[in-house]
Amino acid sequence: MTCGSEEQSTVATTGKPHATVNPCTVCAPLGAVLAAAGVEGAMPLLHGAQGCATYIRRYVISHFREPLDVASSSFTEASAVLGGENEFARAIDNIRRQYTPELIGVGTTCLAETIGEDLQLMIAKYHESRATHLPIVYASTPSYRDGHVEGFHAMVLALVRALSGKFNESSAPADNRLLAGATARINVLPPIISPADLRHLRELVVAFGLALTLLPDYADTLDAPISDRYEVMPKGGTKVSEIRMMASAAATLDLTLPGSATGAGDVLHSDGIPNHRIGLPIGVEATDSFVNLLEEASGQATPEWIEAERGRLLDAYADGHKYVFGKRVGVYGDPELVVALARFLLEIGARPVMCATGARNRALSGALASLAPGAVEAVLEDTDFLTIERRCKELDVELMIGSSKGYRSARSNGIPLLRLGFPIHDRVGAGRILSVGYRGTMVLFDSVVNILLQHKQDESEIAFSYL
Repeated sequence: MTCGSEEQSTVATTGKPHATVNPCTVCAPLGAVLAAAGVEGAMPLLHGAQGCATYIRRYVISHFREPLDVASSSFTEASAVLGGENEFARAIDNIRRQYTPELIGVGTTCLAETIGEDLQLMIAKYHESRATHLPIVYASTPSYRDGHVEGFHAMVLALVRALSGKFNESSAPADNRLLAGATARINVLPPIISPADLRHLRELVVAFGLALTLLPDYADTLDAPISDRYEVMPKGGTKVSEIRMMASAAATLDLTLPGSATGAGDVLHSDGIPNHRIGLPIGVEATDSFVNLLEEASGQATPEWIEAERGRLLDAYADGHKYVFGKRVGVYGDPELVVALARFLLEIGARPVMCATGARNRALSGALASLAPGAVEAVLEDTDFLTIERRCKELDVELMIGSSKGYRSARSNGIPLLRLGFPIHDRVGAGRILSVGYRGTMVLFDSVVNILLQHKQDESEIAFSYL
């Protein structure tokens, strides 16, 4: 599949002529852990070796700068041969004793998947032997098959299937969504975005008087205020009771991209909930779509403060368009973010000539196909940073936007890098980067303009200080 005109566009997917060098993704269980961390009272558990949980915990903490517990069934050599059912039950017992969780989100590691562990059977046997009804939600997340993007979506899908609508007898029936006098409720399904983005999405929905189920919501669990008291389980997150109500919502606003697998929004749609798959609201047009759906769901006009933010964003565009027009940009990261940034860049007159992701769900090319013909000259899927670096050089890219994993590639090509997405390990404040909505787009636009100006200034022989 190509994007735009066939003469200018290329797509690289599998069959790379070299070994993977610095992949543009991280492991699938990490995504599952991140999704589980967005549920109130939930404890992530990885079924496999202790090292996987330690690595993921360290990796997530270095991005969010917040503590995070990740449990492990701690396979031994014997477990790798005979199976880890006993270790799994012992891990659940330990979690219940030490944390008293409301839910346990289980992801599988490569080792557990390789030996063929039957987690559904093990969970059923655990419930029977312990006479407990604690929700234990399982997602299959081997990294030899998927990356963190797919692992994240797999856990969200598992949560919806296990807890909501017709998939769970204790959930509210779908016909309750239109009860007279009830506050309209909508579901919002975000991809991996910052806690600041999640908080702003909540702010926008509440501004229309709507009740909200945001799944997952790690805005407070992974960006909490400092406290002088230790909390065994962090406060915040999507309540289990809210997930159970997702199948009685008026609509779902799905900010993800259609991929090769069924998503949580598709499952809810099969239960009769209208699903609006609109992508991330970054840019004027994309945020307009999001706001219009909130108007439709609530029956209310857009609040004045939101209209004012839209006007300030347009004013910002007018102030800085001459600095970004025609700039050739390389964008990489999770597919949802890459597509949203590509549309934003076209909106401000820049050119997203290279769009890349390490995700293996094959969603990027199709989503970019609707952009202006020839706008994207190279689409890379399931790729690494060696390929990204080479393509950026060949395409004369002037700015890169993406995670800190691409810094060496940007430095090698002498290209400025605007850090956005996951992971960001060489800067602080990743959890506070706002890019969604009119307000977030304005922050993003200013950042794009200023990093281009700084690069031009740094390269200038006259050291100018006035523009």
